[in-house]
Amino acid sequence: MLATSRAIATNQHGPHKDVARRVERALSHPLRKPVAAHTREAFERARAWYERDGGRRPLILDAGCGVGLSTRQLAACFDDHLVIGVDRSADRLSREHGEVGDNALLVRADLVDFWRLALAAGWQPSRHYLLYPNPYPKSAHLKQRWHGHPVLPVILALGGRLELRSNWRLYVEEFALALEQVTGVAAAVEACIPGEQYLTPFERKYHLSGQSLWCLVADLPHAPQLVPGGAEEVG
Repeated sequence: MLATSRAIATNQHGPHKDVARRVERALSHPLRKPVAAHTREAFERARAWYERDGGRRPLILDAGCGVGLSTRQLAACFDDHLVIGVDRSADRLSREHGEVGDNALLVRADLVDFWRLALAAGWQPSRHYLLYPNPYPKSAHLKQRWHGHPVLPVILALGGRLELRSNWRLYVEEFALALEQVTGVAAAVEACIPGEQYLTPFERKYHLSGQSLWCLVADLPHAPQLVPGGAEEVG
């Protein structure tokens, strides 16, 4: 059965000319945003859950997990890991998609704050997924894409095997440029072929609509020194 998801409409003809400038700003100016109280509380609950066995099992972060289908599937695929899915929407997280599993946890939190708290706590995920983030395709919205946001150094400093998937190739290409600027790691932008099971509802919708899917995978060291002002400085 075909789906009917509209293709990305953008006024860009290539990677945004200001990607490098935005990245340089993120590397030069500490992120002073105060951490929301609800995210700090959510992180402490997540930390207690993660550290219940002494933090011995590898951690997977599913950032922007939506309804949590990807978190469930990652937990089933990596049953010797602990998987934490984070999303800001209580409504999305509350939708029924079956049992989460003993090795998975869904957390309602602001991702920007959660990432910063995770880095300050010394977390080192073995895998880190950014699956189909909002592309913000208008040129004026670069700063709302993760690679144009001040939190980018934190995302990359956490380290691990980072995987980004999108139905907009330019988003992945821009992220690759930002990644290399921050870390020196060159990551290829490749076609993404979903496996037997779609990781997210968006992946299913885009693929069944005949859209091309793109991905980037990079193995990154844990590098808190990338964060201006220090990883421990969280408002």
